Amino acid sequence: MFYFRALIISISLVLGAAPVSAQGTNVAFGAIKADPSLPVEVTADTLDVNQENGSAEFKGNVLVGQGEMRLSAQRVLVIYNQEQSGIQRMEATGDVVLVSGPDAAQAQRADYTIDTGVIVMTGNVLLTQGENALTSNKMTVNLITGTAQMVGRVKTILNSDKN
Repeated sequence: MFYFRALIISISLVLGAAPVSAQGTNVAFGAIKADPSLPVEVTADTLDVNQENGSAEFKGNVLVGQGEMRLSAQRVLVIYNQEQSGIQRMEATGDVVLVSGPDAAQAQRADYTIDTGVIVMTGNVLLTQGENALTSNKMTVNLITGTAQMVGRVKTILNSDKN
């Protein structure tokens, strides 16, 4: 019992005192903070615009930037709000990578709701923070608070401090 409690305390210290549970892990994702009101810049190889449903599909080497945050993918579908005056949400698929500062996350898909500043990444999620790495099936990142929650077979390898 002592060994198990010591392991939980060690994990909490390595993850910045984030609680670890069987159902999910809260992660300090402080470097990935963004202001959802900042302009979103998108570059890609091709663009298809659908005036009927208010969407734009960017394909091939897509790079999305908002402030310091960068998201890359093979395809990004941008859905505009009803007034078509701004972006409501974006759906990224294919080799999705989210980077800000020293933190990076990879997944098969990312759904970004602009107004709330929430990105949900799914499918073989890999989060790296310095030398630490975590994997899961799903990660929800709140860009405003700089926090994330990982659920679904969360796994990490903890590196000991070698002072």
